Amino acid sequence: MGKQRVLSGVQPTGNYHLGNYLGAIRNWVEGQSEYENYLFVADLHAITVPQVPYDSTRLASDTYTLVALYLACGLDLDYSTIFVQSHVSAHSELTWLLNCITPLNWLEDMIQFKEKAVKQGENVNVGLLDYPVLMAADILLYQADKVPVGEDQKQHLELTRDIAARFNHQFGKPDQQVLKLPDPLIRKEGARVMSLADGTRKMSKSDPSDLSRINLLDPPDQIQYKIKRCKTDPIRGLTFDDPERPECNNLLTLYMLLAGKAKKEVAAQCQDMGWGQFKPLLTDTIIESLKPIQEKYQAITEDKGYLESVLRDGRQKAQAIANQTLAQVKAALGYSVPL
Repeated sequence: MGKQRVLSGVQPTGNYHLGNYLGAIRNWVEGQSEYENYLFVADLHAITVPQVPYDSTRLASDTYTLVALYLACGLDLDYSTIFVQSHVSAHSELTWLLNCITPLNWLEDMIQFKEKAVKQGENVNVGLLDYPVLMAADILLYQADKVPVGEDQKQHLELTRDIAARFNHQFGKPDQQVLKLPDPLIRKEGARVMSLADGTRKMSKSDPSDLSRINLLDPPDQIQYKIKRCKTDPIRGLTFDDPERPECNNLLTLYMLLAGKAKKEVAAQCQDMGWGQFKPLLTDTIIESLKPIQEKYQAITEDKGYLESVLRDGRQKAQAIANQTLAQVKAALGYSVPL
């Protein structure tokens, strides 16, 4: 029996930071050999939220940055196929076909649509309402066995299963389903890295303050500046798990994870330290930990031909599967075969 196929997509927006790396990417890398992985840059999803003013130079640039970072962090092309969503036209075509069998009220009931529609007001667009169908098309095109989901995406995966089941019931044969119903993949939970400005909130690429996070591509002087400026407390002696000292717990956890040390070892090492002693230690550890990623990223981006070949090969592999599924869907719907 072959490996199960896993599909995952990430939007090419914002700055990727230590929270993304320690919370998700590092775990993907460690477990990638267990599955047949298809990872795509979700650039069609990236325009559902209005950007004013719109910068047309950013989308392609951010797309290449994300792919290069994935490779620099250790994603192995022997296990993972990386491609760009908009490079495979079947995503858009299957979305239209699924739109025509998806009840409108299913989409209006989506929690994220309700929340974002309130924020956008009169600027809410059809794409925001419809992007769960695009997400369903993304998944169903590749007949994925499993899809990694967080709490905020569980409802979307359930919708994907509902759409697939509805299509199979209306247009499939009793002994053969056209679309595979995917299951959620609950990965081992990565580290929960908190903001440098507020130890009670997660580190986020949407935070307006760049001082709240360490980006994976921050140069050493920027890392040093951010750690110097990060929020701490006036208490000498550093300890884990004190609810009154969330920033202390967060910074110790960062050091523990990046230094590769056990919690007890870090607790003993830092129990008598002040911030003036600990911050330079943490700064050096972060810089050394990110150095291999940044060096590999630099090498990859300098060889644009290599990056383009990765995406060209990924597109070809993705298209072979996606177009086959699309042909099966169109045949089930009764479309004529092009002459």
